[in-house]
Amino acid sequence: MNKLLTISPSPHNYGDDSTKKVMYGVVIAMIPAMLVSFFYFGIGAVVLTLTAVVSALVFEYLIQKFILKKKEVSITDGSALVTGILLAFNLPSNLPIHLIIIGAFVAIAVGKMSFGGLGQNPFNPALVGRVFLLISFPVQMTSWPKPGALTAYLDAETGATPLAIVKEALKNGESFSSITEKIPGYADLMMGNMGGSLGEISAIALLIGFAYMLFRKIITWHIPVSVLGTIAIFSGILWLVNPETNADPLFHLLTGGAMLGAIFMATDMVTSPMSIKGQVIFGVGIGVLTIVIRVFGAYPEGVSFAILIMNAFVPLINAYVKPKRFGEVVK
Repeated sequence: MNKLLTISPSPHNYGDDSTKKVMYGVVIAMIPAMLVSFFYFGIGAVVLTLTAVVSALVFEYLIQKFILKKKEVSITDGSALVTGILLAFNLPSNLPIHLIIIGAFVAIAVGKMSFGGLGQNPFNPALVGRVFLLISFPVQMTSWPKPGALTAYLDAETGATPLAIVKEALKNGESFSSITEKIPGYADLMMGNMGGSLGEISAIALLIGFAYMLFRKIITWHIPVSVLGTIAIFSGILWLVNPETNADPLFHLLTGGAMLGAIFMATDMVTSPMSIKGQVIFGVGIGVLTIVIRVFGAYPEGVSFAILIMNAFVPLINAYVKPKRFGEVVK
């Protein structure tokens, strides 16, 4: 009697996770940082966030419906919503509305849909939009409103970020210890009382979101810890060599987009490695590039560039650390 052995392709284990469930979980994790940005930047943060989110949703709908000719559009899966919020998190609260819309278009049309949509984009879409705006409109993208301008928008009082202050002072020959009075204290940096992009100002709010995503098992700890650990170690070495010309590790961790990038953007499932070993390599690369750009580069911040550069290496990392096939003979 012949017996038929039926083998179906993997995966063989069914889970209740879905794209929508994961994406809306990320949105919930971003709420603390969003509320902090509203508290410090007021109406400007609200206008920026709403504009970025609505623009991202509209552009994804129009491209899928009228260019890709899809019968069913996917704007309800939460991915465009996440992209819109992350784009807003990477912009100053006084950015003109037309530039926000341009950034959302580049993020969705170029960074995501031009590669085929969700799951096929090699680069983080929000960072594609952010870097495009930074290169194309550097003046508007580096005019940072000071916290407390709750009712001001385009005419809010602006100032430099802590990273920019330190970068300029060290460039002019000042020592790090002599400029500590010009920058917020560590308590303010933790709470978010400083100039910067919406989502990068409060380390505490971002860590709350990190804890929530770990609890929900939306992400694992490997990439964030690798990124932040590498930033701390690399900057710590430079600081120990010469503390007068280099900022300490805690300053690098609490300023700029270190926390935001490590927790919410480097962990993007589509643009990060699949294996644990690959994720650690990916995170270490981001951390090293971030400090190299911050300390030796022209820009005071380097997280966005570091993540995009390492996004490009993800296929190589996946190929390098690809696990052995079941039953394969190890030579």
